Amino acid sequence: MPMLFRSDAPTFGLPGICFTTLSSPRRGARENAVWEVTVDPGVAGSPHRLTREETFVALEGSAVVEVDGQRHELAAGSALVVDAGQTLSLSNAGPQPFRALAVLPVGGQAVIGDGPAFTPAWAA
Repeated sequence: MPMLFRSDAPTFGLPGICFTTLSSPRRGARENAVWEVTVDPGVAGSPHRLTREETFVALEGSAVVEVDGQRHELAAGSALVVDAGQTLSLSNAGPQPFRALAVLPVGGQAVIGDGPAFTPAWAA
């Protein structure tokens, strides 16, 4: 059983978004990758699909998640489960950062548009 510490966690960034890997295969996990995602105010989402079910647990702030064209508000204290193959986009139109935990089974990959499936660095 590996004990993992946030102080040792790798971080990855996209414009306005920070991913902090809490557990992943590179950190000793065998079943699930878990990361913290922080989305700055004003960041528009990028539509993508996943090959496995993904769960988001909102910790702070709120965000709009569009799943297969349906909009949902994800606010602190709520969770959202996105089925494999659904198109999702996570945006923060609010005045404060949105922070959530995300869980993806090991082996899950992302797909953008018609591109090939790939494992995001924060889930590897």
